Amino acid sequence: MLQQISIYAENKKGAIRKLTGLLSDAGINIHSFVTNDSAEFGIVRMVVSDTDKALTIFQENGYLTKLTTILMAAVADEPGCLNRLLYCIEEANVNIDYLYTTFDRESNGALIIIHAEDLAEVENLLKSEGFRCI
Repeated sequence: MLQQISIYAENKKGAIRKLTGLLSDAGINIHSFVTNDSAEFGIVRMVVSDTDKALTIFQENGYLTKLTTILMAAVADEPGCLNRLLYCIEEANVNIDYLYTTFDRESNGALIIIHAEDLAEVENLLKSEGFRCI
């Protein structure tokens, strides 16, 4: 399983660019990235090449951050693959808190980033159904 950084940032012009600029200046690559907004603040979730260094940089620049364990599962870039993964999880009666996707450069497929209460259970379930988990 992997670590994801959640950053709480003001919902204002240039806020996301400032985050990506901090990582760029530090030579940290962003592997996946998603934002959720509200009226005043947004949550930016990301998986990066150097989690510890990125976390330190964000905190030193005054950002409220949270480190979260996530699961990444690979699926083919074909219609119905995400649906099959979700069906397996639903049939096991497991709730997903949230998910987002990114691209897998090695397989030219999709990577599904999952956060759920019991990630070990989700990982075992998906592996038993033939999915590759990272």
